[in-house]
Amino acid sequence: MSDLGNKAIFSKNLKFYMNLYNKTRNDVAKALGVSYTTFASWENGTNYPRIDKIEMLANYFKVSKADLIENKYKGQEGYYDNPDAAEYAEMVRTNPEMKLLFSAAKDISKESMKKTYEYIKFLKSQEKGSND
Repeated sequence: MSDLGNKAIFSKNLKFYMNLYNKTRNDVAKALGVSYTTFASWENGTNYPRIDKIEMLANYFKVSKADLIENKYKGQEGYYDNPDAAEYAEMVRTNPEMKLLFSAAKDISKESMKKTYEYIKFLKSQEKGSND
């Protein structure tokens, strides 16, 4: 694969994790101790970071280096081009509690799903109220 291809794949994966964790360029650049322009060049696919920076990014997002540098969605582009679907798929993949919820909800009726959704909203409002 060409260097240009590697840059594009890395850029796509980096944007995915930034979106997933709701992080800005500035957030990640500061956390890694790199300049904003350096980080922006990685995100835009202009430059490719050194392996030590890839490792720092992997640690920051709590993923493997392979998750950042490999084209893991080859053959599934349509599914993962939908940002919402990609975000939820990644949450289920990386969060055991979320996987548990999805697994439990897999076979319940629509009515039960709606009740569960309302209950989760209620729990979230209670948590928010106790944090204020």
